[in-house]
Amino acid sequence: MKDKILISTGGTGGHVIPAITIHDHLKNDYDILISSDIRGLKYLDNELYNIQIVDTPKLNNLILLPLSILKIIFLTLRSLLFFKKEKIQILISTGGYMSLPLCIAARIFNIKIYLLEPNMVIGRANKFFLKFCKKIICYSENIIGFPKVFENKLKTISPLIREKYYYKKLKEHKNEQFTVIIIGGSQGAQIFDKILHESIIKISKIKTLKVIHQTNQKNVDHLRNLYSKNLIDNIVFNFDQNLNLLIDQADLCITRAGASSLAEISFLNKPFIAIPLPSSKDNHQLENANYYKNNGCCWVVDQTNFDKKKFEDLLLNILNNKDEMLVKKNNLEKLNYQNTWNKVNQNLLNIINEN
Repeated sequence: MKDKILISTGGTGGHVIPAITIHDHLKNDYDILISSDIRGLKYLDNELYNIQIVDTPKLNNLILLPLSILKIIFLTLRSLLFFKKEKIQILISTGGYMSLPLCIAARIFNIKIYLLEPNMVIGRANKFFLKFCKKIICYSENIIGFPKVFENKLKTISPLIREKYYYKKLKEHKNEQFTVIIIGGSQGAQIFDKILHESIIKISKIKTLKVIHQTNQKNVDHLRNLYSKNLIDNIVFNFDQNLNLLIDQADLCITRAGASSLAEISFLNKPFIAIPLPSSKDNHQLENANYYKNNGCCWVVDQTNFDKKKFEDLLLNILNNKDEMLVKKNNLEKLNYQNTWNKVNQNLLNIINEN
């Protein structure tokens, strides 16, 4: 009989996508369940995964804090019953406040806890549970804010990439016109929904472009019509399960700097301009982007001091400087050449099975 693993996730794709990837790596060797809050369900297919809903509240509202704490206590008690009923032997947490009740319950039952930290800055929930976890899985040894006393628990692997991305890397896509994909507007970020397209339209008057643009659902028709009116070949979308196929069509990506997004774009050898979310906890998106910048793989634009003229100059320079694009692509290839599905699979199994 296979050991049972519960993978705790939820919230954004940055948490859920790694959870799905871990599930797919371990499903042949373990009986896997996934817990998620309500927000994370849109990334999960009920037919593919055994899902348990644990809708942990945020702890960022002082007025509602007493009620939130009471709910977390209730969810912890419910998690204890769930662990006992399902005979869970291992908990893997992808971080975030969503994991609190499950990690507390796992600690009470002395269940093995493994943490995943895909960002270059250790998350607060992960830092809190470091003392109680067996191992923490990271993509780098140089995690900002990581307590040295727990360095023996840190295990590094290549970034977790969904299996379908490995298949699509087998062929090189050739474009007749330079294609830019803009990722990060689905949550209604103003810079992605209302600013970047103005620069794209302006640049298109100088250089022929095709644009693939992710935007808020309410903005899809408006943006599509605007590009078409300016004679720009375009694909405008809100959410696409096959985002890898759209990225595959691009020469350049413009994106936020979530760890999962950057890992997948990087793996497909697509040079990118990162515009980190200024409000990300402990500025982790900026540190994620700087990791790739320091490896010569991307450009980083500060949204706080965003200058349209400088951004447009950067785009024009990229369009006119094929050598710089080629250097970035080569650096991406060097960074990812050891990342194979089988190697990551074996590393994960070794970490979980280690005594």
